[in-house]
Amino acid sequence: MTANDMSLYTGQPSGPVGKQIAGYRVEQVLGRGGMAVVYRAKDLRLDRTVALKLIAPERARDDTFRRRFTHESRVAAAIDHPHIVPIFEAGETDGVLYIAMRYVSGLDLRALLDRDGPLPVATALRIAAQVASALDAAHEHDLVHRDVKPGNILVAAGTDSDHPEHVYLTDFGLTKKSLSLSGFTTAGEFVGTLDYMAPEQISGRPVDGRCDLYSLACVVYETLAGCPPFERDEDVALLWAHQYDQPPPLTDRRPGLAPAAADVMAKALAKVPEDRYDSCLEFVAALRVATGQHAPAPSSKDPRPRRISANLWPPPEPPAWARPVFRGPPGGP
Repeated sequence: MTANDMSLYTGQPSGPVGKQIAGYRVEQVLGRGGMAVVYRAKDLRLDRTVALKLIAPERARDDTFRRRFTHESRVAAAIDHPHIVPIFEAGETDGVLYIAMRYVSGLDLRALLDRDGPLPVATALRIAAQVASALDAAHEHDLVHRDVKPGNILVAAGTDSDHPEHVYLTDFGLTKKSLSLSGFTTAGEFVGTLDYMAPEQISGRPVDGRCDLYSLACVVYETLAGCPPFERDEDVALLWAHQYDQPPPLTDRRPGLAPAAADVMAKALAKVPEDRYDSCLEFVAALRVATGQHAPAPSSKDPRPRRISANLWPPPEPPAWARPVFRGPPGGP
């Protein structure tokens, strides 16, 4: 890796702005983590703004990680869902692994909570429902996110007063096929964030979608209470708490909620996956009922494309310039 490539990853002042990688011109650092850095960048081929994620050089040199990166990027890109950040491209150039995704203008939930503190119940549940929908869609593809946390939930402006936020779940780079996987990588490192990590991840047991449900419940708890369910001074104590301690009832930290809300949260945070809800949307629906919140009425602006009636016959003719690529059925004209 060249010095310039390294400055792209590290974001040093010598810096990334204006440099190009794989057809993208870097414009601004958006965020940085243990194994990646994300930039706002310009796609020079299509003249659009994207979020460009570059993987740490030491990861790129790991053949196992490279294979996993390629596979998981393809699977994540195949999920077409309104609350999952679309992946435009994933690849490698000059020894640098990268993913180009839709750029979402707005705050992540971590920044929103840091700025505003606990959210109104209705806002917290609107955000939760959209994340739950994204997670259930991933689980239908036999994928587990395994790092659901406020920093991976992007909150953009919504379409109208009934839908004031549009939420995206991002960072599917840690997803894997759900069977036979634990919370550890092959190098023995944790996959996930300790404040939101399910007991089965910590103990190294196989995980499925109920692992994400637990993490989502931790996030929702924080949006309502202002802090995660478990707070400890040491990482080891936090790991122990997720596995063995009972969280403080939600109603103790958010007075005014009905006792039923604490019961719903306790079930979603059950230590044993089988004791939790069967899906993320089921959890959010139960919490809506318990808090007296109702799902917003459908918007008058239907975002779905209108379908052409199947009874229209004969079908419209293609334009003259397109006719050479159309062919009739075998044996036909």
